[in-house]
Amino acid sequence: MEIKLFYSKNWTDYELLDTGEGEKLERFGEYIFVRPYEDAVWPKTLPTKDWNNADGKFWSSKQGAKKGWTFSKKITDKWEMEYKGIKFLAMPTPFRHLGFFPEQASHWDFIENSLGKASRVRPIKFLNLFGYTGVASLFALRAGAEVTHLDASKQSLDYAKENQKLNTELAHAPMRVICDDAVKFLEREEKRGSKYDAVIMDPPKFGRGPKGEVWKIEEMLPKLLLQVKKVLSDQPIFVIITSYATNSSSLSLGYALLDIMKSFGGETEQGPPRLGLVEAGELCVLEKSNNRTIPLANTAVWQSE
Repeated sequence: MEIKLFYSKNWTDYELLDTGEGEKLERFGEYIFVRPYEDAVWPKTLPTKDWNNADGKFWSSKQGAKKGWTFSKKITDKWEMEYKGIKFLAMPTPFRHLGFFPEQASHWDFIENSLGKASRVRPIKFLNLFGYTGVASLFALRAGAEVTHLDASKQSLDYAKENQKLNTELAHAPMRVICDDAVKFLEREEKRGSKYDAVIMDPPKFGRGPKGEVWKIEEMLPKLLLQVKKVLSDQPIFVIITSYATNSSSLSLGYALLDIMKSFGGETEQGPPRLGLVEAGELCVLEKSNNRTIPLANTAVWQSE
């Protein structure tokens, strides 16, 4: 298993300007925001005036203030962003996020590249579990895949549909948008005999399904991965898992993928089974103030060789 840092150098609409003292300073389009980043246990690099001039700040309950956003000027409820020609909406949410995760851009690159190659050979079905507002799904669509996009939040799915419409060339591309509990959906797909060639999942640390189903990652992740395995095609292209849980480990995610994917090998010319490649590591962004690589999530990727 290889260990690596995953990051993209291709952003134009987003920048991580600075980090330090438990916070990060970021540009999303024309707006600059301060958000909590508890792992930043070092001093800030940019002067205080740069931080104080931010258009908005998200306060966590740990900061001794009322949790939520405060703004120094009026901003629009949502605005358009772009990455490599794919358009999507940004908006301040009650959960400190802005409708997408910039550090996942390297996965978007990988998805489009891998599925683009495969879809020239055969039809490809892509499954996005815990799909949120659907940016990864848009890159899969542009690569020529048939997409199933699932989330337990109806509001997130509404944004996913809106993001698809923003991209006129993808507005009528084949994307099923489903509101459901991930494990229950996979169980039904197994019974239906549905199969997928590529899967990405971003399970939360804690959450609830559309019917109040309780999700705890430490209890449910093994079951989720087992069900994912049962809906993979005979020739899977990749499986990606990302976790923002503070007690998660990229190595643990990698070992879990190695275990479920060990039966998807093939015979090499020399005879031994070829199990595919697993890369584990951290999703990162490059910090403009001093060119550091800042880790924001753990991830693991299995891909066929």
